[in-house]
Amino acid sequence: MAMATKVNDIKPQFNVKLTMEEMRYMTIFQDVTGVTPRDCVVSDELNSIIFIVDSDKVGLAVGKKGYNVKYLSKLFGRSIDVVGWADNLEDFAKNIFIPARVYRVQLIEGSDKKTLYVYVDPKDKGIAIGKNGRNVARARILMKRYYNIDNVIIA
Repeated sequence: MAMATKVNDIKPQFNVKLTMEEMRYMTIFQDVTGVTPRDCVVSDELNSIIFIVDSDKVGLAVGKKGYNVKYLSKLFGRSIDVVGWADNLEDFAKNIFIPARVYRVQLIEGSDKKTLYVYVDPKDKGIAIGKNGRNVARARILMKRYYNIDNVIIA
């Protein structure tokens, strides 16, 4: 039987191991932006590099008119995503889907997998899903990495 868990109580797991490639990307990211990333995830599936930074540093990391992200994207030959960190599942999910307005997050735990339902404003559904499902794929990668969640569904 599936069970819903209160999402504000769920804390991330920090058993993440960085590769040499990810550490190199993090160093260059810090040199370019002046922001120390908490984590870096290289996604071949999305052809992107996702940097996790303190949520109050996202604007600084992105740069004026997206300059830093554009520069890093050219340098690395991949798209760059910057996501603000949060210490609980609900706030982290909201940060992943910015600028879409997330109004509720629900985690359903089945016997063999966990599914996160992210409820967004109906006008923002397209933004939340992203081109070709890109934002949902990014959310799946990050939720698996920090919360061992198998699936993310936009509702």
